[in-house]
Amino acid sequence: MNTNRQYLRNPSRETLTGHTPDQQRGITPPPFEKPAAPGAKLIPLVPVDRIALGRMPLVNAIRDRESRREFADEALALEELSFLLWATQGIRRVSPKGTWAMRNVPSGGCRHPFETYLKVRRVETLASGLYRYLPVEHALVAANAPGADPKVSLAEACYGQEFVDTAAVAFVWTAIPYRTEWRYGPDSLKDILLSCGHIGRAR
Repeated sequence: MNTNRQYLRNPSRETLTGHTPDQQRGITPPPFEKPAAPGAKLIPLVPVDRIALGRMPLVNAIRDRESRREFADEALALEELSFLLWATQGIRRVSPKGTWAMRNVPSGGCRHPFETYLKVRRVETLASGLYRYLPVEHALVAANAPGADPKVSLAEACYGQEFVDTAAVAFVWTAIPYRTEWRYGPDSLKDILLSCGHIGRAR
C-alpha cells in the first residue's frame, strides 16, 4: 500500500523544475474531444435550452443527497440523460482558438481529460449498448468495439457490486492523461483525480 501512495505525493522539486511542459514548448494542445470515427452516426440529445429539468434549489439537492443501490424499472427519459451529460461534461464555451473548452465542472487549466462512456440498459428511444458522449456536438455515438460482448458486466470492474448492472444507465469515465500533462507535466495525476471528484459531485 505504501508504494502506491507515491502517486498521491508531490513530485520532487527536481522533477518539477527539470521538466518543461509541452504548453511552454509551444506544442499544439491535444484536442479536448476524442473524435467520432468518420461516417459514424451521431445520436442528437435534447438541446440544453429545451431541457426543463434541474429546477430543484441547491440547498434541497445537498440536503436530500443519498447513495442508492436499488433502481426503478422505468426507462430514463432522453431528456434526463441529456441533462446528466450536460451537467457533468457539457461545454459552455470554446476558446476563440479552440485550445480549451469551459465546461460545467472545474478542471485545472480547463484541460478536462475525461471521456464519458455510457452502458445503456433502459433509456427511451435508445437501444441497449455502449455509447460515448461527444460534448462539442452534445450527441452520442455508438462505442461498441467489433466482437465485444454487449452483455459484459460492469459489476466485475466495480469489485462485484452487482447493483451497477441494474441501473438504467451506468456512466464510465476514462482519462486521456496527456490533455492535463500538456500543461502540468509530472504533477498532473492529482489534478486528474480532483477533476474526477468534481464530475462525481455534479451528478
